[in-house]
Formats: sequence, structure tokens, C-alpha cells
Amino acid sequence: MRPSDRLCAALDFAAWREAEPFARAVAPAVGMLKVGLELFAAEGPAAVRAAAALGLPVFLDLKLHDIPNTVAGAARSAAGSGASLLTVHAGGGPRMVEAAVKAAGDRLRVLAVTVLTSLDEPQLARVGLAGPVEAAVVRLARLAVEAGAGGLVCSPLEVAAVRAAVGPRPLLVVPGVRPAGADRGDQSRVATPAEAVRAGADVLVLGRPLRDAPDPAAAARAIAATL
Repeated sequence: MRPSDRLCAALDFAAWREAEPFARAVAPAVGMLKVGLELFAAEGPAAVRAAAALGLPVFLDLKLHDIPNTVAGAARSAAGSGASLLTVHAGGGPRMVEAAVKAAGDRLRVLAVTVLTSLDEPQLARVGLAGPVEAAVVRLARLAVEAGAGGLVCSPLEVAAVRAAVGPRPLLVVPGVRPAGADRGDQSRVATPAEAVRAGADVLVLGRPLRDAPDPAAAARAIAATL
């Protein structure tokens, strides 16, 4: 795998007309594009199809969390959208994850989100999720993989522990990566891209470090060079 193939550029825009120039500019320097809630809520599956038309796999990051039947229906629809990856929340439980995987079939890999990178220890305690954070992440990771998830989403700080717990097969997709010296924004558990890869990350999700750069492709190439 080339270093640039590990990079996933997040299309964090309110409309495709805003996302398209960025996506076209950064596509030659990354291995994947991510359509998240903001863009999907505005454009729906058309955003996925437009992103996929640029020739890269599309990560549909919807973080589904509902009753199994509802999530299965959404996963089935997502499988026809052109996306390659889809997120659900591991906290929805093993039956929900299993339903998503079954409905997605062979066209779509289901990733389970463990603990959001914006949560720290005090916030985790306030929502009633037994910690510490790493223990909660590993617990949810095991649950999701046992239910059939093809990959996991966790912060870079838990990658090594998750990899040790679930083995080499699940794809580990890691947000919350920031180049050295970059602003954390609303992320609580962060590391540099190189640190995340050394810990065992497969794919790094990059939002603001690319979106806010004067030259997104150059910023992506600079990050890839550190890997």
C-alpha cells in the first residue's frame, strides 16, 4: 500500500457544489473520499455517486444507531449507493451490527464506531459508558467484530490496543489525526498521522487539515511523506 492510499479526505461541506472543487483537487493525493452527515443530509445518495465518479472508494460515514430492522434497511440502501464503507455505532449492540452486515452483503464493508474521538474520560462517565476510554473501546471493538463487522473506527490512542484485541483482519479507520503542531479543534484524543500508522491504523481520516489548507493536495502529499 502506498502511503497516500492510507489517506481518506473528508468532504465536510454543506453542498456538493462546495465539495466538488476540493474533492477534485485532493483526489490524486489520497486513497479514499468520505461523505459524512453534513453532505449526505444535504444531497443524499447523489453525493456518494458524484464522489465515486472521481474514481476513488467512498466511505459513507453515517454512524447508524437504531433498532436492527431500521439499520438493516439503511445499510441495504447504502449498498446500492456506490459507497464502499459504511459506519454504524457499535453501541447499538451485536444484533444491530449483525443486521447491518447481513443487509450490506458483499458490496459494502460495515465499520463499527467504538467511542467518538470528541469524548474524553469525564464525558464518557457522564454518558454512563464504563471506562476508562481504552477499555470501553476494546470492549466495543470485540463486540462488533464478533457480530461480523469488517472494520472499526477508533481514535489513534486506542489503535494498538484494538489491533491486539481483534487481530490483523479488521480494517482500522482512524479519525482524530493531526499533523504535528496543528489545532486539535473539537477532538480530544489525537495523535499525528505517523504515530497512528505505527500503532496499526490502516486508514487515516483527514478533515480540517486538508479542507482548510491553501493547497489540499500538497497538504495530503506532505502528510503521506511522514508515513
